[in-house]
Amino acid sequence: MSIAFLDGDYMPIEQAKISPLDRGFLFGDGIYEVVPSYAGKMVGFAPHIARMKSGLEAIGIQLNWSTEDWAELCNRLIAENGAGNLGLYLHVSRGTDTKRFHAFPENIAPTVFAFSFEIAPAPIADKSSVKAKKASTARDLRWERCQIKSTALLGNVLHFQQGYEQGSDETLLFNADNQLTEASACNVFIVKDGIVITPLLDNQKLPGITRQIILDVLRKDAQIAVEERIVSMDEVANADEVWITSSSKEIAPITEIDGKPVGDGSIGDIWLAVQTLYSAAKFDY
Repeated sequence: MSIAFLDGDYMPIEQAKISPLDRGFLFGDGIYEVVPSYAGKMVGFAPHIARMKSGLEAIGIQLNWSTEDWAELCNRLIAENGAGNLGLYLHVSRGTDTKRFHAFPENIAPTVFAFSFEIAPAPIADKSSVKAKKASTARDLRWERCQIKSTALLGNVLHFQQGYEQGSDETLLFNADNQLTEASACNVFIVKDGIVITPLLDNQKLPGITRQIILDVLRKDAQIAVEERIVSMDEVANADEVWITSSSKEIAPITEIDGKPVGDGSIGDIWLAVQTLYSAAKFDY
């Protein structure tokens, strides 16, 4: 039985209840994070919490929690739930009002909910063991504030479902200018002529924590060139390698897009090198 946290109390997750008037339930009015942990060690805790705080500020939710408060909560969830391979889901909604009304209510406390769930063992840098993935492409139809990690994920869910129904593991999204934005639940990298390339951050993309760590690790290592810039979908179609990245997937190689092979259709050497670097450094963040 999983132990969850809700508004100051720890309890079996089956006992965690919120009001139907909670604005997270009614409007998706909230922010969330998912922090992976392996044998009690979290990956990217500090940047995850920094992004949580930034998201709360962006939508005007006032929660007087320090980084230390979040660390105490996460470590308690790990201890309560077995310290295996766990994803830690952290969720803050604006709170519960007395009515359904679009404007922000005053003088209500945010709802803070968290729980853990089992995740797969940490990916390793091994071509023979990694599972290559397939992707579809679609015009990005989500809202124009994708830099906020909102709990209102219907746009992302619809894009993911679109690819899922086509037998794909992800859907790569492009804007009206035929430029790569991100995927339905991941950031995207391409490799061309040995250079690792990913789209510049803006309001069309979530600032992914795995993305952040990869860029930092590559720049510190300085052996593989890296670029942040506009990426056209023609470049995606002609890339030597394509990856999707997220906290749960880490760096997942895409070997087929819209039924066509990426490069020669095999997992690339640059993926192997970067996953090796990421695996060695990920607990440092």
